[in-house]
Amino acid sequence: MPGEGTCAGGHAQPASDTEGGSFGLLSAMRNARGGPQVPAAASAYAAPARVHPQLHISGFDPRAAGGRQSLKMELRGMPQDCSPQLSIRLRSELMPHGALQQQFIRSVHGDWRPVFVEFSSRGKEHGQYQIHAEVVSKDEQSQRQWECTFVILVPRVDASLNEIHRTFLSTHKNVRVMADDAAIARVSAQGGNSMDIDVTARNAGIAHLDLGAAPGKVDVGYSTIAWDEDLIEIEQPRTGPAHPHPTLAASFINAAPEGGACRHIRLFALDEIAFGRLELADPEADALLQHFSADGPDADGLTRRLSGRHAVIRRGKHGFEIEDVSRYGLLLDGVWPGKNKPVALRTGMRIEMSASIKGIVLLEVSAVMAHGVILHRIDAGARAECFVLLARDTHPGYPVPRHHALPKAAGLPLLMHHAGGFWHIDQLTGKETALAPTPKQEKLSRIPAHTRFASDVYPEHWIVRSGNAAPGTVTAHATA
Repeated sequence: MPGEGTCAGGHAQPASDTEGGSFGLLSAMRNARGGPQVPAAASAYAAPARVHPQLHISGFDPRAAGGRQSLKMELRGMPQDCSPQLSIRLRSELMPHGALQQQFIRSVHGDWRPVFVEFSSRGKEHGQYQIHAEVVSKDEQSQRQWECTFVILVPRVDASLNEIHRTFLSTHKNVRVMADDAAIARVSAQGGNSMDIDVTARNAGIAHLDLGAAPGKVDVGYSTIAWDEDLIEIEQPRTGPAHPHPTLAASFINAAPEGGACRHIRLFALDEIAFGRLELADPEADALLQHFSADGPDADGLTRRLSGRHAVIRRGKHGFEIEDVSRYGLLLDGVWPGKNKPVALRTGMRIEMSASIKGIVLLEVSAVMAHGVILHRIDAGARAECFVLLARDTHPGYPVPRHHALPKAAGLPLLMHHAGGFWHIDQLTGKETALAPTPKQEKLSRIPAHTRFASDVYPEHWIVRSGNAAPGTVTAHATA
């Protein structure tokens, strides 16, 4: 209450009697109307204005319909206790492959460096398109997430700038006033709420805008194609205990494989897994490949005909897909898909690394699941390794959805990546067991004897990565 040093909850209150805030505004309004007055001291105890996190969007030029577009995005009002690096994921029909991901980095002064997102509206039907934004702050203890959805305009190719501005302003301005053909428009702004007013006077019209009654700061300027979107924090579901061994890449090692089993099962849970040539020093890829001959692995020779980044597998809008990013090409069921053209993976598909030389590396898609995909080598390295690529921090649900798998994939343990680490799922009981480098792996279903879980994806090699390696890549070390 006014005049008290503490509130009912015992919290100290400011002692200033400067008039302002909601009490001061209420007092001024009542004085103007002749109503009961509010003491000036009451204004000192008004609750501070709440700062809402916002995403400021600018740089979009709808006149470039049919060409490249660019969005500049800035964060405003974010909590100070969030992570110093935030990820933003954008999902829209306009984005390449349906989604894009960028990183916000905080400067030493506490503000956020803006990010730029580029895309093309070429070939898109004119109209409004939604863009859904997710901003995630993640550290070792917790994760916070903010979301918003905004709409941008892809106009007709022959639309004039006046038409574009009129359409934009009609959807983004709070108040829009027009005076045309000698008309007179009068606007008196009052109250403490934020208003975005567009006033237009033309053809001898007169517009009178009175901002004297509006408290606080008033910004007057030309209308621009830029706006703020409120970020709404999404409550994160409560999760179970933290994973005892969080990692994004690991492997199973079978010391004595029998019956066609693989010696190494490579596990990845990255947003994008790059397949490429095995390099012991600063490799460019995540999944490292080398040619196998009848005598075993051949680090040189045909291995050198693999690009450092040969192909990329990611989870796209319609499932897992592969994209050729190499110099030498790849074949999918004997056909070159074209460079930088994603193709959906399906069970039984054959992937040949190199379109010009046969037999360097030949993979087969042995299972496509809702939360992952399994690849087996079907060349001379079939006994050496296979690859299990899982969606990061994704629980498939129970019971696990049924999927079609080849026999060699059906015999593998059912795995998932959740809460930062890899888990084993018992398909009969649904029991989930966190995987860690312990000697208890043989008790899990479908894991053969003499098998251990390693925190390195390539424990048989020394893999030295530079300090600027992508997040989630793992440095493997030689083991005895």
